[in-house]
Amino acid sequence: MKDLVQQNLLLYAQGRNEEFRERVLSRTRMSAIDRRDHDRMRLLVRAMARRLATQYGRKRKRDRRGVLDVRKTLRRNMGWEGVPFLTVWKQETIDKPKLVVLCDVSGSVAALAQFLLLFLYSLNEALAGLRAFAFSGALADVSDLLEHQPIDRAIPAVMDRAGFGSSNYGRALADFEGGFMPLLDSQTTVIILGDGRGNRTDPRVDILARMANRAKQIVWLNPEVRTVWGTGDSDMLRYAPHCRVAAVCNTLDQLDRVISDLLRDGA
Repeated sequence: MKDLVQQNLLLYAQGRNEEFRERVLSRTRMSAIDRRDHDRMRLLVRAMARRLATQYGRKRKRDRRGVLDVRKTLRRNMGWEGVPFLTVWKQETIDKPKLVVLCDVSGSVAALAQFLLLFLYSLNEALAGLRAFAFSGALADVSDLLEHQPIDRAIPAVMDRAGFGSSNYGRALADFEGGFMPLLDSQTTVIILGDGRGNRTDPRVDILARMANRAKQIVWLNPEVRTVWGTGDSDMLRYAPHCRVAAVCNTLDQLDRVISDLLRDGA
């Protein structure tokens, strides 16, 4: 009887159990995921990234609503002596996004940062370009680690280079302005991952404002719920006005939704 039950579990229940477990993991705060589930999470991240890369990696176009393509409309209606029974609307090409990513890898945000970097670097074919920076205090360019090492080794190397210290957003922003501001142009989306808690150091909101003026947009992903933004040492309410998007992001489902929106709109 025991053998029969185990056999039926293997045949009929294992798949559903796996699906249920993955669904739960994708909705769980990344900081609360048990270390034994990290390998499964990496597989989930890669699977989501592959799906998005397949969907958005090719060149895409969309109709410009309300803008008639007169030449193509006349050509298409030649059989009706040019009477426009069939209309053709002008289209615009959706460019692949060009991203600059700044990740807080201090203790409070390190788990989410690892999965964000893994997610983005699994999306290479859907991106026009990606530069990645990590910081606790000083900012470090980690693009070389992520480009030239297998991702499983690169992420720990990023953490060793810049992680687990005390956050200082003002210093990180100043380092970016001092060495990397020319990376930003009207085609660049800047993604900042962090809780905006700088341990009461100067937040240098003025630098973020200058970055927003140069870049296409700033997208800030914060793992904390909105009700605690601006409390204690949080400078999030000072940063948010300079961001086109300031969103709560602490689960894999939320991360997938934000990145999907960026790719769909060409960032």
